[in-house]
Amino acid sequence: TMANRGPSYGLSREVQQKIDRQYDPELEQVLVRWILAQCGSDVAQPAPGRDGFQQWLKDGTVLCRLINSLHPRGQGPVAKVQASAMAFKQMEQISQFLQAAERYGIAATDIFQTVDLWEGKNMACVQRTLMNLGSLAVAKGDGLFVGDPNWFPK
Repeated sequence: TMANRGPSYGLSREVQQKIDRQYDPELEQVLVRWILAQCGSDVAQPAPGRDGFQQWLKDGTVLCRLINSLHPRGQGPVAKVQASAMAFKQMEQISQFLQAAERYGIAATDIFQTVDLWEGKNMACVQRTLMNLGSLAVAKGDGLFVGDPNWFPK
């Protein structure tokens, strides 16, 4: 299975390093600040750094709370948000977030794949999706965005 692949060599390793270099620590701080503001006390602070960011988002609960917070109370797209130690439950919640993000208005091409996050394969792409979500939330101007609109490019 993919889960227990050892260290990667040759081309795939170079590709992975290139992807990892696209990860932006400053953007991570902006996204964490926004998600904490947006979700309020429902969400705990992550450990700093790429791995901390990945672990924070990996079970899908933070993402589902985030997308729900961008909808009027009681109308969130993800009905049941619950932490689970089971891989398939975590992946299911991530994919519920991704479907909801697309319905919210994010282009399918701008949405990360579940494995990008769950296996930490492409955290830069995860960041891009969340940036786009923040920008879109600001642009909607429906009063549901919480935080500083200047965190996100217009």
